Amino acid sequence: MKSKTEFKHEALLDPVDIQDVLKAISKGLGKGKLEFSDDKGTLSLGPQGLLYLKVSASDGDDRQQVDIKLRWEKKPKTLNKKPPKIEG
Repeated sequence: MKSKTEFKHEALLDPVDIQDVLKAISKGLGKGKLEFSDDKGTLSLGPQGLLYLKVSASDGDDRQQVDIKLRWEKKPKTLNKKPPKIEG
């Protein structure tokens, strides 16, 4: 199957099916490998180190919404373990 650099999927699903998708993402995070596929190809991701998480929710007149965003660096940055020298 062809390798992809982007994966998008939209669907109307019942809460149980969405729960299954979230469980699969959770399981993949635990294993350090997420694999997304469709008839156009496969996208494999390797989450590692510290991950950025953003959760937002809103309640509008006609719609309620929850957004979940995860992000990580392919090569986690190495931070300096020494404080800077500052003179005052």
